[in-house]
Amino acid sequence: MLTRRHILISGAALGVGAAMPVFAQDADRPNPMPEELRKSLERDPTSPVLGNPDGDITLTEFFDYNCPFCRKMVGTMQKLISSDPQLRVVYREWPVFGEGSVFAARASLASLDQGKYWQFHAALLGMKDRAVEATVMRVARKVGLDEEKLRADMEAPRVEQHIQMSGDLAGHMGLMGTPTFIAGDEGVFGEMSLKEIQGLVARARKTLG
Repeated sequence: MLTRRHILISGAALGVGAAMPVFAQDADRPNPMPEELRKSLERDPTSPVLGNPDGDITLTEFFDYNCPFCRKMVGTMQKLISSDPQLRVVYREWPVFGEGSVFAARASLASLDQGKYWQFHAALLGMKDRAVEATVMRVARKVGLDEEKLRADMEAPRVEQHIQMSGDLAGHMGLMGTPTFIAGDEGVFGEMSLKEIQGLVARARKTLG
């Protein structure tokens, strides 16, 4: 059974082999997230953004299409976004469950160019089958994606960059797996109820003011 764990996000930020200090030099709160790390998490231009793009707080989710707990969270995330008009949600495709997951992540990121990311994302997470090339493309056709264009866009540099960045971020922060939700200076690993994830967002708003 998956055990939910809270982690304080504060460790190494991305850089050319350089780690950021655990404590920011000018921070007035204990053990804060370095700003370079926050920027990488929340403002990466390759990341899909849902909810309010100009919202007052950002929630980042690391997920995999073959993660059973990620699949359970899709409805909760829909309710969360609908209930909080000031929430900005960043999705980090982190394919850790094998080749099928990598294919699904690449296809999902490519769907941004056809304006159907959310439809495709939700449909993939709603599958009963394992995400592999055949099932992913079947879902793509079902939601109205142009398969030829999708396959071409899967090879775009931004797609590879996003997936690589997800792995780098996860490694630097010592993430334990999917799903992981990060808001403010706090991360939570595992399935959460709507009330629990709303609490994570509320604490982030309080922390960041």
